[in-house]
Parts: sequence; C-alpha cells; structure tokens
Amino acid sequence: MRVLVTGASGLIGTSLCARLAADGYEIVRVLHRAGTAPFTGLPPVLLDMAKARTQDWSPHLIGIDAVVNCAGVLQDSTQESTGGVHAGGASALFAACEQAGVRKVIHFSAIGVDRLQPSAFSATKLAGDQALMARDLDWVILRPSVVLGRPAFGASALFRGLAALPLLPVMPSTGRLQVVQLDDVIATVLHFLRPDSASSIALDLAGPEALPMSKVVGLYCCWLGSRPAGEFTLPGSVAAGLYRIGDATALLGWRPPMRSNAAKEIVRGAVGDPHPWIAATGIQPSSLEAALKLNPATVQERWFARLYFVKPAIFTVLPFFWIMTGVISLTTGWRRGVDLLVGTAIGPLAEPAVIAGALADMAVGALIAWRPTSRLGLFGAIAVALFYAIAGTMLRPELWNEPLGPFLKILPIIVLHFVALAVLEER
Repeated sequence: MRVLVTGASGLIGTSLCARLAADGYEIVRVLHRAGTAPFTGLPPVLLDMAKARTQDWSPHLIGIDAVVNCAGVLQDSTQESTGGVHAGGASALFAACEQAGVRKVIHFSAIGVDRLQPSAFSATKLAGDQALMARDLDWVILRPSVVLGRPAFGASALFRGLAALPLLPVMPSTGRLQVVQLDDVIATVLHFLRPDSASSIALDLAGPEALPMSKVVGLYCCWLGSRPAGEFTLPGSVAAGLYRIGDATALLGWRPPMRSNAAKEIVRGAVGDPHPWIAATGIQPSSLEAALKLNPATVQERWFARLYFVKPAIFTVLPFFWIMTGVISLTTGWRRGVDLLVGTAIGPLAEPAVIAGALADMAVGALIAWRPTSRLGLFGAIAVALFYAIAGTMLRPELWNEPLGPFLKILPIIVLHFVALAVLEER
C-alpha cells in the first residue's frame, strides 16, 4: 500500500512514516523543505502546502492508495500561514484526491476546534475539516489533544524544559489538558488505513485524565529524577509580554511554542471525550504517568531538558554581543580601536580596519539572529573570532597578557558558538 504523508517532518509525521515503513507500507513524504533526518525509501516531495494548488498535487497522487495530512502550523509568521496550510492548502489537497480517485484521506485537526475557535489556528483548522467533509471521499478527521511522546518537539519539549527549572512559572488562566500519547495516535492512523475501517468519522483523541499544566510538568519532573519545583503564577502583564516576545522571535524565523495563538488556545484547554475513539478503534489511551514509566528518562533527556531554556538565551546573547560590538566600535569605542592599531604594521589603515571589523561584527550578529541564516552566521562568527585571534597575535601580542584578557575571552566565545551549532536544530 502506498501512502502519501504531508507534514512528514513534524512530530506526528516523522513517527508515522517510520512506523508505516517498518510495517511494509510504501511512503511518499511531503516536506516543506529538505530535511536532515535519514529515511530509506522514496525521495521526498518538496512542496509548500500553503501555496500548492490542486494541479500541483495531481502528479504526486498517481499510484497513491491513501493520504494522511499531518501538516500544521501554530501561528502566522513570515514563513508560515495558518490559513494557507490548514484551509487553502488542505482544501486543494482534498480536491486533488477526489479528482485522482484517492478515496482514503486521514486528516489531523485539533481538539475542540468544532466547539470554539479562539484563534486563527483553530478557525483555519475547522475550515480544513469542513473542506474535507464536503468531499466525496472516505475521510477520517482526527482531533488530538496535546500530543506527547519520546520525541521532543513543541509541547513535549516545552514540558521537559519547564520540568528542569528550579521554579515553575505558571501562566494565568490555563485550561486543563487531556494529553495523548504519540504511540496511541500512530496506532489510530494504522487502524484507519485498514480497508475494513470506518470512514466519514471525526474523533477526539484525548487521554484518560484531564490534568492542570502544572501536574503535567510535575510528572515530567519525576520522570527526570527531580522533585517537583515550587510554583508561582506569572502576573498577566508578564505573561502577555512573554507571548509578545515569542511573536517577535517568530518574525525572525524561529518557532517558539509560546506565542499569541498558544495563549488564546491554552485558556480553552485541550479536553474531549475519548469514548467514541475507544469504541471506534478499540485503543485504550495511555495515561501520561504510565507512558513515562514505560520509557525511563536517560541522560539525553536530562541534557535536553536542562538546555531547553539555555538555547534561547544563547541565541539572544550572541546576536546582541556581535551587533553591539560593532556599534560600540563605530561610536564610543572608536578612538580606542583606532589607537590599538596605530603603530602596528597596518597603522595607516587603522580607521578602515576598525570600520571593516565593526561591519563584519554587525553582519555576523544579524545572520545569527535570522533563523534561516543562523547556521551561516555561527560559522561566520567562528571564522571572524579566529581571524581576530590570529591577526591580533601578530599585531599586538601583548594583549594576551592583559588583566582583562581581551584575547583569552575569544576562546570561550568560540566554544559557545559550537554549543549553539550543536543545539540549533529543532527536529
């Protein structure tokens, strides 16, 4: 059986493709951009779902027996469109399936979108659901709650990071969560890929317990081997500020889980009735506590949890460091920089050299801040730092003996950039 999977690099899509391949299915993965994770099988289809039209899908549906749409984005940004992916793109895909005779379509929505749409995320998800239900297809709509599993991405990553904090900041007005396990979600897809399975059905995929967010984090604390942290509720103004910061970083191409849409959705919570799901599939959803006990945390999980909030700090400090170094070199530190080069082999070029160095610093900082170019910026920063160390040693070797260590500080700076490279990827 040949299955086309959209959103194949996401939390659900990645695990689903791996499971389908292991079970003997032939997989056609649809990716927004080329991924780095190895996958044996057919080469992926690179297609921007937000822009793809019905005719763009048609060539890729030849020979396909079923489609599983896992594509989704949390919020509109410079690179992502909720309406384009959830509504327009999904509708074009469903129309193409109908034209190509691909009867079986399994579509991932989100829990609660049929009851309340507090944000563009849930409103566009509902629009996609309605577009599918209007088609003459054997459709299945799955509306999972917050999906958690061994892979760390999105909410599963956030909970681990929060569990590693000495104090747990609690957002005000957060609803309860019936978190659902990734393995149960994958098992559900496998069930509905069977020829004898039901169709024209929409199901909430919800776990057996409705937990406050602090309880979810507390279970992860125990899983990581630490005691549940003390809690404090953030003032509304502080929480709103953090969500705005998340929106700002999204404009730079990053994908933080804390953004305005998340704030609107989390007030509603993520709860539903799992009994129709259980009746339709026979799957008994696992509780979070039981799932964590079956998969004890290892040193990798502990490292990830402790580094989770260190990463945004690194990618805030490094652009600030490089950009401000350039600004200072051109303003208050101008005379000091020129004087350091006067009397050396490049003394006559002291002023142009300071200007060139300042511009290079600011360019490196801007490249690191912009997510699509951050890797290039980090390598550029390492190269610039090494150049400063080598050139500085040749021109002013006595600075290695300075009490404040202007040259010695280059060494930990370079190491920090290698740490940034190591934690750069999100999935």
